[in-house]
Amino acid sequence: MKKFILILFIGVSTFAQENKALKLSFSGYLETYYAYDFNRPEAQTKLPFMYNYNRHNEFNINIGLLRTKVEYDNAYASLAIHAGTYVDDNYANENTKILSEAFIGLYLDKERKSSFEVGILPSYIGFETATSATNLTLTRSLLAENSPYFMTGAKYTYKPNDKWQFSALVTNGWQRINKPEKNVSPALGSQIVYKPSDKSTFNWSTFSGKELYNDEWGMRYFSNLYWDQQWNSKWRTILGFDAGMQTDVSDNDRKLFWMSPIFIFQYTLASKWQTAFRAEYYQDKDQVIIAADDEFKTIGTSLNIDYLISDKVKLRTEARYLNSQEKVFVKATSLTNNNFYITSSLTFEF
Repeated sequence: MKKFILILFIGVSTFAQENKALKLSFSGYLETYYAYDFNRPEAQTKLPFMYNYNRHNEFNINIGLLRTKVEYDNAYASLAIHAGTYVDDNYANENTKILSEAFIGLYLDKERKSSFEVGILPSYIGFETATSATNLTLTRSLLAENSPYFMTGAKYTYKPNDKWQFSALVTNGWQRINKPEKNVSPALGSQIVYKPSDKSTFNWSTFSGKELYNDEWGMRYFSNLYWDQQWNSKWRTILGFDAGMQTDVSDNDRKLFWMSPIFIFQYTLASKWQTAFRAEYYQDKDQVIIAADDEFKTIGTSLNIDYLISDKVKLRTEARYLNSQEKVFVKATSLTNNNFYITSSLTFEF
């Protein structure tokens, strides 16, 4: 009996020690690209409301990223640094540019159904990431480019089962590391994810908080909905819709609205070949999100061809056309209502 108790004690102790072992992992991502804009812009960035592949007629690095993840007992942390033209454009107003993410997380129960994270977090909004090799299209959609890539704050997540996930957030605001006005209240966010199967995902994310418009802090409310469906081994679709409202404090609390529907389908041609088509519309008449010389009401289409060189390397080429009701695009030194450009990228991830 004593031997049995001793063996049981040693087993439990060993299990506990294994649970508390420090687990360290590294990953990386590198994306090179070349883009040609047929409007031939003279500015450094070809489109002011885009943040990826935004250089005309030059080879460049969109993003290079190194990430370290650490786990110990019920705690974990992630630290990622990055560089590239995406960082130059998207983090232009931040004092801290080198960090892509930096957060600490805690599992609050043994079953790991509840977790709490704090720091610079990946965005909970949208279906596209900055490391676009996992996106269906090469370039990011208009709604994705003009909603947060990251959030800085605290996030609580509860996952009761494999089908449902609920999250609540308190953040510094709409994609912001440094808070410019310390007296402004933190922003609030929420996310509900429903996965009826491993091939289908429904997501609803919201944001509410004070943001600047005409140099005044007014309330912003935002909703992001999407449905991601893998129909079979060849077909996959994404249907999404963004809608937002901003209060214009400088004009008797006038309410300003913007919205964007989108549809993407991907078709696997062969084991190493894929293609995707995107149709989208973005309306921001009052230029809450997209600063333009006129009302922004733009229809966009794109078609990309992807060659999967290996499970780590991907070569992609995309043709994209944007057409606006008003002249909001720059062509040389004048304005026009359309824009066409081609982008190619070669990515490596490990």
